[in-house]
Amino acid sequence: MTTHTALIVDDEPDIRDLLEITLTRMGINTLTAPDISSAKKLLEEHRPQLCLTDMNLPDGNGIDLVHWIQQHTPCTPVAVITAYGNMDTAIESLKAGAFDFVSKPVELPRLRELVNSALKLSEPKPELEIAPDEPGLLLGKSAEIKRLRNQVRKLARSQAPVFISGESGSGKELVARMIHLQGPRRDGPFIAVNCGAIPSELMESEFFGHKKGSFTGAVDNKDGLFRTADGGTLFLDEVADLPIAMQVKLLRAIQEKAVRPVGDTKEVPVDIRVLSATHKNLPDLVQEGTFRQDLFYRINVIELAVPPLRERPDDIALLANHILERIAREYECEPATLTPDAIERLKDYEFPGNVRELENILERAFTLCDNDQIGASDLHLGNAPTPPGLGGAATREITRNAEQADVPDGEIDLEGYLETIEKQAIEKALEATRWNKTAAAKRLGISFRALRYRLKKLGME
Repeated sequence: MTTHTALIVDDEPDIRDLLEITLTRMGINTLTAPDISSAKKLLEEHRPQLCLTDMNLPDGNGIDLVHWIQQHTPCTPVAVITAYGNMDTAIESLKAGAFDFVSKPVELPRLRELVNSALKLSEPKPELEIAPDEPGLLLGKSAEIKRLRNQVRKLARSQAPVFISGESGSGKELVARMIHLQGPRRDGPFIAVNCGAIPSELMESEFFGHKKGSFTGAVDNKDGLFRTADGGTLFLDEVADLPIAMQVKLLRAIQEKAVRPVGDTKEVPVDIRVLSATHKNLPDLVQEGTFRQDLFYRINVIELAVPPLRERPDDIALLANHILERIAREYECEPATLTPDAIERLKDYEFPGNVRELENILERAFTLCDNDQIGASDLHLGNAPTPPGLGGAATREITRNAEQADVPDGEIDLEGYLETIEKQAIEKALEATRWNKTAAAKRLGISFRALRYRLKKLGME
């Protein structure tokens, strides 16, 4: 069993003794130093797996030591002990590169959580592979994607809140997931929530949980997202969509590391790392008064910008092949390949929808191409989107069905209505060919692959 060593830096003997006893009981060897100069010497000689430093020291402050460690022993995570309630100092230490912080008076359960998380950084990590169902945002050889991967690796070693900025569809959630998987919380849960998709009246319950009977419909106790993410990472996507009232409560939960379920009188401690993202310009929203400045500074300790796809055209071929392989596996077909002119057409395209749009383009082209090859004309770039898999005969059949169908009065779900008509056309073709899919596809004027795609998409398999 590997024995870890921690360096404790504090000029107060009582604090050093308390921390030393706590860490020794955890099975950790300890070194102690009363000032920065002696701490530097011990760091160089022993290379400990963790450093705990007070903020106020006789020959400088804790942030000075954080900067020195970043330059000379960057593999040693350092946590700063700050005065109670001094969030400005805590945030400054995180910006300087501190792993985390703990406030005085030191709460021992919180200290133990911090120490255990920090020591996991010295454990060997399994090699990360992008899952087959991921779009593959971090694939690529461009300078932009290499820089992003390096930043993700560095940020994974910290517990600082990270704000991930980038356009819609650029893969902000995948970046957040990679930060989680490469950090000490990788064995804990990763909980992603779209803040704009939660009704405002349910938001507090969704985030913080509720007690049974606390309001109409609360038939059971509910943990909420914060407690579900305990020990792991909570990713707040589209955080700019939070209403002001919820921003206040979110700020308190992040600062206090505790939540109060609806209907409860007690706060419940939570140990989570918060990552957030939005495609909107948060500084502009702060200026407009629709996003709280104090929350902005709290979640934006470190900003990570995800480059749009159009800024890394050299990665498009690699990304496209990865996506096409995933689509082929999903629909149990032979993979399609892009012709050179198709690749050039993709490189010249602006991709306002980024990686998500590339996926949609390729999924559509996959169902329309012939002989497992996607040419530039199959991409339909710059044209109105064509529903994947529908040929001329199928379109005529659907048109006839639509003409014969009764359109409901009032508001209708157009997408669902059209899907129903499409299902009817496919069912007729299958019945007419005694469920021979090859013959049904020919009758509909589409490829066999396109029919399989539609059957899966419409849940008709």
